[in-house]
Amino acid sequence: MAGHSKWATIKRKKAGIDAARSKVFSRIIRELTIAARLGGGDPAGNPRLSLAIDNAKASNMPKDNIERAIKKGTGELDSGDRIEEVVYEGYGPGGVAYFVEATTDNPKRTVGEVRHAFTRFGGNLGTSGSVAYLFDQKGIIHIPGQSIDKEGLLLEAIDAGAEDINDEDPETLEVSTRREDLYSVRKHLEEKGYIISNAELQWIPRTEVKLDANTALTNFKLMSFLEDIDDVGSVFNNMKMDDETLSVADQL
Repeated sequence: MAGHSKWATIKRKKAGIDAARSKVFSRIIRELTIAARLGGGDPAGNPRLSLAIDNAKASNMPKDNIERAIKKGTGELDSGDRIEEVVYEGYGPGGVAYFVEATTDNPKRTVGEVRHAFTRFGGNLGTSGSVAYLFDQKGIIHIPGQSIDKEGLLLEAIDAGAEDINDEDPETLEVSTRREDLYSVRKHLEEKGYIISNAELQWIPRTEVKLDANTALTNFKLMSFLEDIDDVGSVFNNMKMDDETLSVADQL
């Protein structure tokens, strides 16, 4: 997933720091709210909420915002909005499979916006399960790569239950885990003194599709358009994002 991480970095630079932070904050607030609603407001007994709080702090989200989102999820603050999680599956140009995660208080609005995005760029929105079988859900932990003993990190991560480390991007190391081990591996690495910039569940493609430059560019446009939808939190696909393909994103 190093390619997807590089794409995220490219997208943030193009969007600008303030706009990117606003999007991240919105996503984290919704995750805090949903995690608290499903598992309660105590992070000690709610691993999903604990991860969301850690990610909020790593993004320098103000404490009041975190507490307000949690209280909204537990019902202590009633805003009248009912936020729910939704996923959309579809295909982009060149047969690229897409898995889109969103949180919304109006599913009809959100599905309309997502469908419009696919149609605009020559793709199509599929039915539930149409592409999910092409992905595996994994825990991904991002650690700043500067001055890190990679061998030492690998040993600690594997000892904690991690599956692998991706060091293709020297600026950010990716530790991958099984879905159920994300929380425990993150806590172990934190206790060993490693700085965690982000930890989340991602949908990792089982196989990737290599595209020509024009088709790749259209897919980057589709990805960018989907990611700019307010309700969309994450966009995953199985486009092969090697350096050659990522260079096309400079044309956006």
